[in-house]
Amino acid sequence: GLGGFRKRKHDNFPHSQRREEKENVNPSSALMTSFKSFQLELDTRHDKYERLVKLSRDITIESKRTIFLLHRFTSAPNGEEILNESEVKLDAVRRKIKQVAQELIGEDMYQFHRAISPGLQEYVEAVSFQYFIKTRSLISVEEINKQLIFTAEDREETTNMTSDSHDKQPHTWSLKVTPVDYLLGVADLTGELMRLCISSVGNGDIDTPFELSQFLRQIYDGFTFIGNTGPYEVSKKLYTLKQSLAKVENACYTLKVRGSEIPKHMLADVFSTKTELIEQDEGL
Repeated sequence: GLGGFRKRKHDNFPHSQRREEKENVNPSSALMTSFKSFQLELDTRHDKYERLVKLSRDITIESKRTIFLLHRFTSAPNGEEILNESEVKLDAVRRKIKQVAQELIGEDMYQFHRAISPGLQEYVEAVSFQYFIKTRSLISVEEINKQLIFTAEDREETTNMTSDSHDKQPHTWSLKVTPVDYLLGVADLTGELMRLCISSVGNGDIDTPFELSQFLRQIYDGFTFIGNTGPYEVSKKLYTLKQSLAKVENACYTLKVRGSEIPKHMLADVFSTKTELIEQDEGL
């Protein structure tokens, strides 16, 4: 009748008959063997994906700690110690990335890209931040990938001590940062450079904000060439990049116009107040 439930086709079979058919399935048949191999392959892939997610989380945490350490460069009495300590931390991050590269041996990296992408973006941000402090320029994706080529000697013990030394071949692992991860990491770098600008002014450094303003303007011009033709994540971060550039330019404007009126130890407070007003006006 109207509003009734339509009877499904398999409901015509009694439950006892279906149970007997299930019990009569041969577990050693070719079909069951294939499905068991599929199950094993899927479980192995899922386990690897979870391991990569954990490694990416560790890479993100250590990279953030490196960035926090580098922000002390402007206020530290000896900046070389900060840079040396940051290099030690980045080496520890690269050891984690080496584990990722070992997990991806024989695999298509793009099948696991979603698991490792956050960690790679944070690593690009940390490396590019350190490179800018050293050279006042932007590191290239080729230079980043050169640092992600790892070698290790085969340490298998051999019972024959007189074996040929050529039997020991060095293993090589590499992991390439994709252009999208590189762009997203550079976009996040602009926020750290904005914070570096404010902290530099608070320490009495008047030249760094103008260098950062010109550098951020070049990055912004480069991103505008990509525009909406690039990945969605890149166009989404373009707005944040624009806000960081506006804050740095506002700091430079204040230095140029009122720098002689405001004492150096009060400039940072003036910039922080202006930043809060800008964010309130924009609804951030």
